[in-house]
Amino acid sequence: MDVTVREAPAAPEPVLSTLNADGTRRWLTPRRVRGRFVHRRRVLAWGLIAIFTLLPFVRIGGRPAILLDVARREFTVLGATFLATDTVVLMLLLVGIFLAVFLVTALWGRVWCGWACPQTVYMEFVYRPLARRLRHPLARYAAFVLVSMALAHTFLAYFVGVDRLRQWVTRSPFEHPVAFAIMAGTTLLMLLDFGWMREQVCLVACPYGRLQSVLLDRRSLIVGYDAPRGEPRAVARLRKAEPDRAWGDCIDCRACVAVCPTGIDIRDGLQMECIHCAQCIDACDDVMERTGREHRLVRYGSRAEFAGEPRRFLRARVVFYPLLLLVVWGALAVALAHRPAADVTVLRAAGSPFTVLPSGDISNQMRIKVTNRGAEPRRYRIALADDAGLTLVAPDNPLAVDGGKTVSTVVFVTARADALPGGRRDVRFRVSDGAGFETEATYSLLGPSSETRS
Repeated sequence: MDVTVREAPAAPEPVLSTLNADGTRRWLTPRRVRGRFVHRRRVLAWGLIAIFTLLPFVRIGGRPAILLDVARREFTVLGATFLATDTVVLMLLLVGIFLAVFLVTALWGRVWCGWACPQTVYMEFVYRPLARRLRHPLARYAAFVLVSMALAHTFLAYFVGVDRLRQWVTRSPFEHPVAFAIMAGTTLLMLLDFGWMREQVCLVACPYGRLQSVLLDRRSLIVGYDAPRGEPRAVARLRKAEPDRAWGDCIDCRACVAVCPTGIDIRDGLQMECIHCAQCIDACDDVMERTGREHRLVRYGSRAEFAGEPRRFLRARVVFYPLLLLVVWGALAVALAHRPAADVTVLRAAGSPFTVLPSGDISNQMRIKVTNRGAEPRRYRIALADDAGLTLVAPDNPLAVDGGKTVSTVVFVTARADALPGGRRDVRFRVSDGAGFETEATYSLLGPSSETRS
């Protein structure tokens, strides 16, 4: 039986800038560009790379400037330690960050994407320059692996700390196979990102571009093409053939397309793929200068300005977002100011919930975890707020805890049989450091019920 295989019809128009008409991927190799904006971005990029690389080594008050210890659920930011129990503080911090992103986007568009996002910084100023200089594929990917490995180690330093990372690097991988697997996996992800996915991360994986329609308005700053000045466009041959026609300044050289890291044509208007890197501005300005025309055919502006409307800074969202931000950051400042100097948690110990002693008394075993938020070591005294019929046995009392550290200790509470009516009693542990900090934590003692005892 004959089987006829038909090719899929080509798309009538481009679907994505990184797709060919038949659906295959179009690999982008943007041309190198020179100009004032790319120079400024390069200076900023290498400054950000230096900060990102050195920040894990910076210590504030004896603590890392940034340490996101997910395993221990402790997060140190600028020397201050936050715990998983700091839900209000963390919520306000996240809401404040989101509002700041909304405000920045409303004012300056996707300035983060084109100027400060790690994806753009490393892609455009580390990996692409290496790809241009290293023509041999083996040399290029060897360099990519080394850079990805260095980047992976730096990234992991934010989550495990430089001290632990130094141990991983200096010891055999067989001594810490899990840590080595994490490092190798992170390296592979970096290599996949910058060596294979590249601009696809911005176009497919990152949701920020798709939120532009919500975050931007007509007055937001974008990179745009001055269509009234540039149209009708034409190449030099067509201009010579029709010299009497009123041509626009765009000579249709496609230099703006050739340098675009996401492969779009800025002359098609505002597009989701545009990351506002301004490389098309530099390329167009260079062409305008060489052809004796004015700069700024492609430039920063707003859609309202490109439509001929006057510039207007104030509008509803520019007033509303700062007011909300002021409220959120104010609430965050109040929450930080009233944060306790230590965090105390009482947990039930493993094993039997209680033990009946030969004397008939009932013993409960529990674990008390104390986190010292301060920079100085403290000694925490553990006591019972209501000890009628109860006896506290704490081998480590007071409990010594260094600054920024968490220490757990096992304690026992022995109760007379008549001190646990119904087999349950709530008690309050009082923990203090003698320097102004004092808190109480509630715990339920368990024992045999009265029916069982009878």
